[in-house]
Amino acid sequence: MAIDLTQSRPKFLQAGLSRDELDADPIKQFELWFKQAIEVGIIEPSAMSLATSDGVEVSLRTVLLKFFDEKGFVFFTNYASKKSKQIESNPQAALLFPWLALERQVKISGRVEKISMLESINYFATRPKDSQLGAWASHQSSTLSSRQVLLTQFEAMKTKFKQGEIPLPDFWGGYRVIPHSIEFWQGRENRLHDRFIYTKSDNKWLINRLAP
Repeated sequence: MAIDLTQSRPKFLQAGLSRDELDADPIKQFELWFKQAIEVGIIEPSAMSLATSDGVEVSLRTVLLKFFDEKGFVFFTNYASKKSKQIESNPQAALLFPWLALERQVKISGRVEKISMLESINYFATRPKDSQLGAWASHQSSTLSSRQVLLTQFEAMKTKFKQGEIPLPDFWGGYRVIPHSIEFWQGRENRLHDRFIYTKSDNKWLINRLAP
């Protein structure tokens, strides 16, 4: 049975976005919007859609942003996962933050590179012990015959690392998306949304308004 959504017409009435409001630095503008997303209580404001492609297949999934700065946006994963294999084949990715409660989106496109091992070690050390064990137990994106197999692997890791600190797996770590464009989208009434895109040219950020 088909579900007709043609009459579903949400109105975007919360706010507008003008060129004068924007910071010259898109990272600072992102930080402002990110803090506002936290303040209004958006569930998992750090959740972002990550799109990757190996040139044949495009894949999309939700991951968590773990930190960001002027160098880029960092997430962590298993280096043997499907996303990692696509990144190694084609080190370009796109991110989307869908902050719908604020009628906002942020879209980021850029080059992807592994962060340093030291950065990965430092982050891994902050994770709860069970999350550390989970990284060791899961061969991400591989086929499982049952959930019990995963639980058995987890228990095996608990036994293996029952004493002392749990080390960083050599197959696990972080990636940094280094942006070459960042778009800020603010919903407006009558579908006349405000869209501004920052693009990098000669190490400077240029800002342009886009038609909705």
